[in-house]
Amino acid sequence: MTTSQNSAGSLIREWRTRRRMSQLGLAMEAEISQRHLSFVESGRAAPSRDMVLHLAEQLSIPLRQRNQLLLAAGFAPSFSERPLTDTTLAPAMAAVEIVLKGHEPFPALAVDRHWNLVSANAAIAPFLADVTEASLLTAPVNVLRLSLHPGGIAPRIVNLQEWRTHLLERLKHQNDASGDPVLVELERELRGYPSGLKGSRPMPVEPNAIVHPLRLAHGDQVLSFISTITVFGTPLDVTLSELAIESFFPADEQTRAVLARLAKERAR
Repeated sequence: MTTSQNSAGSLIREWRTRRRMSQLGLAMEAEISQRHLSFVESGRAAPSRDMVLHLAEQLSIPLRQRNQLLLAAGFAPSFSERPLTDTTLAPAMAAVEIVLKGHEPFPALAVDRHWNLVSANAAIAPFLADVTEASLLTAPVNVLRLSLHPGGIAPRIVNLQEWRTHLLERLKHQNDASGDPVLVELERELRGYPSGLKGSRPMPVEPNAIVHPLRLAHGDQVLSFISTITVFGTPLDVTLSELAIESFFPADEQTRAVLARLAKERAR
């Protein structure tokens, strides 16, 4: 979606359709008349700046796309977009580093909106062992591409089929939420990678399992992880709103022990 090709009204209609909301449903959520919303979407009425932001909030439109919507309506963007190196973002980036460092000896990494690696802690090393395609480790390192590429981590993922499905579903949901053409192309690329289906059968889900773990071969052992995603709660900067930290936790005692041992070896 580009502001040069779409009016504010058509963008609002497009986001409403993406969110699977009817015109009446959005009008009720926004506490405006359906007739007025219809006029805005058709271009018969020009929305005010406050109305644009109000409708964007009801539609959970990302900050980057809210700026685009404001531009399409003839208003200046409301949300700044600073590079991660900007001094204004220094406290936030320091917080990211504290979280990453504090998570050791367990792996954690920070990524931007396109899943490019921003930072990682020292415990991420086991994930990067035996990557055969050197270009995958050349900046900017795309974490999803590194994970699923046959020259990346994929050959060592014991449950590749399940983990691939999990990652692609996450990416699809992100595409549905943002409509980012770069992510759409990334999803297309990743779906062309080997799926892990050939000559293998899906691993049965354990009866007491609570999440799908990442199971990673490390030497003659298998490390098992569960993960969480952390984002900033109330960002007003576009770049900061798109930053996410993924933290991996050991899913069993064997993995916990291996990670503790590796941390001691790094310290020596």
